[in-house]
Amino acid sequence: MNILILGSGGREHTFTYTIKQSPLAGNVFVAPGNAGTAQIATNVAISVTDFPAIKEFVIRENIEMVVVGPEDPLVQGVYDFFRDDEQLKNVAVIGPSKEGATLEGSKERAKEFMMAHNIPTAAYEAFTPETLEAGQKFLETLNPPYVLKADGLAAGKGVLIIQDLEEAKKELAAMLGGKFGEASNTVVIEEFLDGIELSVFVLTDGKSYKVLPTAKDYKRIGEGDKGLNTGGMGAISPVPFADDAFMKKIEDRIVKPTVDGLAKENIEYKGFIFIGLIKVGDDPKVIEYNVRMGDPETEVVLPRIKSDLVELFQAVSKEELHTQTFELDERSATTVMIVSGGYPEAYEKGKEISGLETIEDSLVFHAGTTEKDGKVVTNGGRVIAVTSFDKDFREALKTSYKNVKKLSFDKMNYRTDIGFDL
Repeated sequence: MNILILGSGGREHTFTYTIKQSPLAGNVFVAPGNAGTAQIATNVAISVTDFPAIKEFVIRENIEMVVVGPEDPLVQGVYDFFRDDEQLKNVAVIGPSKEGATLEGSKERAKEFMMAHNIPTAAYEAFTPETLEAGQKFLETLNPPYVLKADGLAAGKGVLIIQDLEEAKKELAAMLGGKFGEASNTVVIEEFLDGIELSVFVLTDGKSYKVLPTAKDYKRIGEGDKGLNTGGMGAISPVPFADDAFMKKIEDRIVKPTVDGLAKENIEYKGFIFIGLIKVGDDPKVIEYNVRMGDPETEVVLPRIKSDLVELFQAVSKEELHTQTFELDERSATTVMIVSGGYPEAYEKGKEISGLETIEDSLVFHAGTTEKDGKVVTNGGRVIAVTSFDKDFREALKTSYKNVKKLSFDKMNYRTDIGFDL
């Protein structure tokens, strides 16, 4: 079957790489893709939110399956666009409906969903510009640190954790005053949960589900998890502390009630649920939902799935996921993200990347790259992810770092301490 993948990052390169392993995959296209996807599939210069252009392309190329990478098209309703169109309704779309996507599109909606279905999470309240004063008073009732979340999509940068009460009040005013544009028209203030974070990924057809490998990513730009938030500087899978007993708690208290909650509310959901969790003592609590795979977690989760991904996706679209067996590589996977100098603030593009052909024993996934005059050059903040396997994450990291050192471009940056806290 012909397949279209929407997106341009490391996640989408990983999807392309994994889908290409399937004997069911025919022509594979990526819109808009990057220099890495161009090497193994066909890139198409279409924006992920240009639904009319996507429709035209799907019809022209006889596309039978669309795999949605990023959150924007999901929140804007790409699933519904296909379902409600006579010419597109038989195309399998891997991603939730617009209503399902509000679990990521609105932090407040996600909190209401968790409360309604008794899913453990932090206590919270939501505030708007009109209730700024009430929000500042609410902050006074909490102990530091203070957690402020922009309600809408803010490219992974809309969550602030602040130690000082006066600074938290100022940031609340700035957010409600438009710091993150429309995304912070509403701000959710949460109690701070103290523990260690991990991510659990679920593939669901809206009725049954498969729990994918756990992962832990490292969001801060600086060593020791200091500095500004990024889209993610590296990841490991599985998470060593997520043993069978802890995973059973996650499945019983969080995964099952989430999937059952979607069914009870008649929400169409055929895709991934990314559950951001924190282990507080011995108990899991939900920090947030995302309605797609994470990045760079995808670069360690998907390569560990031995089952045919296209076959799984076909089962999802037909609501037959329960009929599928699910096989995993038992080894650990690690990825180290190489980023542009200056990221996550201002950075330059167009830097030539050298050493890609020298990589051995690792997978290279392009994130922010493009081709120029036959050369691969930087085209984003996060540039390349280097993924390796071994019996444990420490050994796998050694291989990733050995290969990272073979790559270079002007002002290249990466963290040398991925997995430091495990």
